[in-house]
Amino acid sequence: MNTQRHSAVFAGVFGFSSFLLPSLIVAHEPEVMSKSVVTGRSDSLVGLADAASEGYIGLDHLEFRPLLRAGEVLETVPGVIVTQHSGSGKANQYFSRGFNLDHGTDFATSVDGVPVNLPTHAHGQGYTDLNFLIPELIQTVHYRKGPYYADVGDFGSAGAADIGYVDRLDRGLFQMTGGSSGYGRILAAGSPTVGSGSLLYAIEASHDDGPWEHRQDYQKINGLLRYTRQDGDSTFHLTAQAYGGRWNSTDQIPLRSVGSLAGGRFGAVDPTDGGDSHRASLSADWQRETDAGHTEVQVYGVYYDLDLFSNFTYFLDDPVHGDQFEQHDRRGFGGLKAHHTWHYDLLELDSESTIGLQTRGDLIDNGINHTEGRQFLSVTRADTVGQVSVSPYAEQKTKWNDWLRSTLGVRGDIYHFDVASNLAQNSGTADRALFSPKAGLVFGPWAHTELYLSGGLGFHSNDGRGSTTHVDPKDPTSPLDPVSPLVRTYGAEVGIRTVALPHLQSTLSIWWLDLDSELVFSGDAGDTEISRPSRRFGVEFANYYTPTPWLTLDADLSWSHARFREYDSVGPFIPGSIETVLAAGISVHDPDPNRGFFASLRLRYFGPRALVEDDSARSRETVLLNAEAGYRFNPTWTLAVGVFNLLNRRDSDIDYLYASRLPGEASGGVNDIHFHPVEPLSVRATVTARF
Repeated sequence: MNTQRHSAVFAGVFGFSSFLLPSLIVAHEPEVMSKSVVTGRSDSLVGLADAASEGYIGLDHLEFRPLLRAGEVLETVPGVIVTQHSGSGKANQYFSRGFNLDHGTDFATSVDGVPVNLPTHAHGQGYTDLNFLIPELIQTVHYRKGPYYADVGDFGSAGAADIGYVDRLDRGLFQMTGGSSGYGRILAAGSPTVGSGSLLYAIEASHDDGPWEHRQDYQKINGLLRYTRQDGDSTFHLTAQAYGGRWNSTDQIPLRSVGSLAGGRFGAVDPTDGGDSHRASLSADWQRETDAGHTEVQVYGVYYDLDLFSNFTYFLDDPVHGDQFEQHDRRGFGGLKAHHTWHYDLLELDSESTIGLQTRGDLIDNGINHTEGRQFLSVTRADTVGQVSVSPYAEQKTKWNDWLRSTLGVRGDIYHFDVASNLAQNSGTADRALFSPKAGLVFGPWAHTELYLSGGLGFHSNDGRGSTTHVDPKDPTSPLDPVSPLVRTYGAEVGIRTVALPHLQSTLSIWWLDLDSELVFSGDAGDTEISRPSRRFGVEFANYYTPTPWLTLDADLSWSHARFREYDSVGPFIPGSIETVLAAGISVHDPDPNRGFFASLRLRYFGPRALVEDDSARSRETVLLNAEAGYRFNPTWTLAVGVFNLLNRRDSDIDYLYASRLPGEASGGVNDIHFHPVEPLSVRATVTARF
C-alpha cells in the first residue's frame, strides 16, 4: 500500500516550501492578487477567475427566478439540469457535462462550505439532498467545473458548487405562498443585533400534494440560526440548521401501464412508496483577511437519516409480494477544513501560496430490506460503515507579467473504509491513496478578454461497501470481486471569457474528461455494478447581458458527447448521459428597489439522450417555460405570481429503459421505457412583507 509513501511526499513538499519561500520573498508591500468582492453573475471575472467554467451567481440573478423546487438553485449553473423521478422529499436527479449524475455523484455540492454529498449512501453514491435549502437566504452560488482545483476533491470531477447564505438581512421577512395541487408555504426570517454581532434566523414550513393521483402529502419544516460577529479583519460564524420531511412517492412508471394499472400519466403502480428524512447540522468558521494573506478554519458536524420505500420493477423478482424495498440510512459525520494563503512578491512577481487540509469522517448505519406495503419481509443487506478521509493540498499562483498568470496545485487524498456487514464474507477494511496534480494558465487580458488553459487529475469515491463485497448479498453462493474504492479521473479545458462588448459577459469552454470506470453501487440489489472506462467532451457557451439597469437577458448552451472507451458488443453509449441543454431567460424590473413592476420568463430545453448502450432507444426532449410577475407596492408589501410549465407540455422529468413485470405478465418481465412526468401547468401566488 502507498499511503505512507504519499504522506512522506506531502510532508516533504510542505517542509521544503516553508524553508524556501521566506528566503525568496521581497520585503516591500506586495500587490494582492485577485482581491475583490464578487456579488453576482453580472460582475466581471476577467482578472479574477482561474478557468472559463468558473463563475458566481448572485442576488441579482436569483431574485427574479421562479423556482419549482429548492434544488433548482443549481440550474443557475450553466449546463446543469435538476429533475425528480420520485417524491419531492427525495434528493433531486442531476445532469451535467455528459453525466446522468444520479443523485449527486461527480458533482460536489456544499452549503457555506459544509459538504452535502453523502458517500456510501443507502440509495446512491454522493446522495445530495438540497430540500433543506432556503432560497431567499442565498447570497451567492460559486461554481467551478472540472478537476482543476486543489481544494475540490471527492465528487468534483464534473463540477462543484458552494452555496453561500447571507450573514444578515437588511429587513425582516415574512412570506406566504399558496398554489395549485395543495401547495402552501410560510417563511419568516430576520437578523436582529445580538451583542456585538447579528443573529440570522429563518423558519420555513410547507406542504405539497403535487398533481399525482396518489396524493404526495409532502410536509416539510426547516429552520436556520446563524450568528455572525466581525472584529476588525476577522469574521466568525456559528450556524445551526434543522430539516424534516415526509412524503408519499409516485415513482417512474412504464409506458404500458398508462391507461390501465397506473391510471393516467400521474398515477402510480405501487402507491405505498414514500419516505421520510431528517437533517441537523452545526458548523463554525473563522476567517481573517489582511493584505498579507487570508486564513479560514471551519469545523462541522451533521446528523442525517432517511427511510425510503421504492418499487421500480413491481413483480419481476417476487411475483407474490412484489419488489418493494426499503433503504435506510442513518449517519453522523463531521470534519475540518482549514487553509492559509500568503500574498507576497516572489523574485518581484506577484504571488500567492496556499496550503490546506480537509478531513472528514462518516459513521454510517444503512441497509436494504425487502418490504410489501412498507411492511418488513426480509433483510437484503445490513452494514455499519466507518469511512475516514484526510486530504492535504497546496496551490501556487503567480502573475508573471501583465498578460500571463499561472496556477499549480497538488492534492493528496487518503481514504480508509471499515465495513461490518450482516454477511461475514462482505466485512473487512480497505485503504486507498491518490496524488492529484493540477495546473492552469491564464493569458490576458487583452481588450477585456482572457484565454484559459486548465488541466488536472481528480477522482470519485465508490460506495465503501463495494470495496469489501465478496459475495452477492441476494445470493451468497455467487462470488463478486471487490472494487477499487477510489476511481481516477482526468480532465482538461480550454476557454475564453470576454466583456469586450459593453454590459455583456460571455464565456466559451471546450472540455474533456476521462474516467477509469463508471462503477456504480446498486442500491436495490446491494452490490456494485462494474462498467467500462469512459470519455466525455463537450462545449459550454454562457452569456449574461444587462443593457439597462432594468433589463437582464441570459442564454447558456451546453453540448456533451459521452461514450465508453472499451469495445463491447452491446454498444458504446452511456445510458442517460446528457447531450444538449439550453437555458435562457429575460427579466425586467423597476429601477426603484422599493416599488414597481417586475417580471421574468425562463426557458429550459433538456435534449434527447440514449437510454441503452446501442442507442436503439432514446428519450424525447423536455421543454419547460416558467414565468413570474409581481408588483412592489411600497418598501413593505410585494405580490408575485409564478406560473410553471406555462405551455402545459406533457414531457418527462426523466426516462429510463429497463425490464419490469406488472400483474399478469409473464416471468422475465417486459423491457419498457419508464418515465416520470413533468408537473402540468401550475400557479403559485406569494405575498411578501419586509419590516
